[in-house]
Amino acid sequence: MRISVAADEITGVANVVVEELRERGHEVVVHGALQAEERDDWAWASEAAARDVAEGRADQAVVCCWTGTGASIAANKVAGVRAALCVDAYSAEGARKWNDANVLALSLRLTSRAQLGEILDAWFAGAASTDPGDRANIAHVDEIA
Repeated sequence: MRISVAADEITGVANVVVEELRERGHEVVVHGALQAEERDDWAWASEAAARDVAEGRADQAVVCCWTGTGASIAANKVAGVRAALCVDAYSAEGARKWNDANVLALSLRLTSRAQLGEILDAWFAGAASTDPGDRANIAHVDEIA
């Protein structure tokens, strides 16, 4: 799977995310502070990763900033993106199942290396629910302008 990763600074798990994804066999595209030629501010970096997903250059993305909130907000402004700020495996599992999230947002401040592994395990094991009610919610979210 091709995954776009953005971070606004090299701190916390910023580099670890990239390493972990590559160790899991994913092709990684980097943005923001992870790419020296790009603007590293959270809004620009997260937008770049989200656009990779929306425009088909990546299957999914991981966006990171100090709290993860700004990164998720910026990513969610891109049509076709459903970014979820996940703090543990349970929130990652739910984001994939009930929200069909295609962008994982992480806090560089709060996410430990151990939590990161658990979050990624749940994220990649998860799949969108086939329940008609859940699918209707996702379809409605996609219609909201």
